[in-house]
Amino acid sequence: MTEFLGVFPYLVSPVDADGAVRTKVLARLCDDLIGAGVHGLTPLGSTGEFAYLNAAQRTAVVQTTIEAAKGRVPVVAGVASTSTADAVAQAKAYQKLGADGILAILEAYFPLADAQVESYFRGIADAVDIPVVIYTNPQFQRSDLTLDVIARLAAHPRIGYIKDASTNTGRLLSIMNRCGDALRVFSASAHIPAAVMLIGGLGWMAGPACIIPRQSVALYELCKAGRWDEAMALQRRLWRINEAFARFNLAACIKAGLASQGYEVGDPVPPQAPLTDDARKVVEAALGELV
Repeated sequence: MTEFLGVFPYLVSPVDADGAVRTKVLARLCDDLIGAGVHGLTPLGSTGEFAYLNAAQRTAVVQTTIEAAKGRVPVVAGVASTSTADAVAQAKAYQKLGADGILAILEAYFPLADAQVESYFRGIADAVDIPVVIYTNPQFQRSDLTLDVIARLAAHPRIGYIKDASTNTGRLLSIMNRCGDALRVFSASAHIPAAVMLIGGLGWMAGPACIIPRQSVALYELCKAGRWDEAMALQRRLWRINEAFARFNLAACIKAGLASQGYEVGDPVPPQAPLTDDARKVVEAALGELV
């Protein structure tokens, strides 16, 4: 089974006004991110606007990412649905396209009990032969994963990772203490990546790595080397990007940053709105300080 660690940018989904995926732009972004040293790519994460794309658009995003990666880094494709059957179908299709792993996301309209939440993730993992990263984000998910559910899922042979976006670093430590090596933890942009690395994290999966890939990789390498003073000095500089990311619409923030770097990724998919001029200036100013 493929091992995942390091920096996995959550890719944007460049879509034009007619709904077509801008595959050339996405392929160029993937190639540049790999050139910057990232350790993997994650299409259809939160920054990828999975909730706003149709099935054909999602497939195009995943296929383009896999083809652009050319096996140089693993591709962990996001799977999300309110229906277990639909999520399973997505996971099978992305594995067939060549994805190296699945990022399993639960969408929920009606509240679900723990048993139903667990069965959703277990159903995805049962359907594929590649590693599964379970994703928990209580800010957006109607039904979150409890520690008991996470611990039971960690026993599944293909569920080896979790990306937690709870903003609660203590929860990460609880997961690590409860699950041990059975479930490795990735940071989200809601956490301080260097702090997550300090307590035993593997790296981070997050949108900001799309616009600061080299700096993100440098931070990861400093943490891996145990050079914590230097890591925290860099982390303090990078945190303004995370602050901007938290203030504004996720996709709008990263797409604005990429546009300022010359990538024609377009606006967020409606009904989302692009950043205002003032918000765009905040993002561009934060990026300008890191040049």
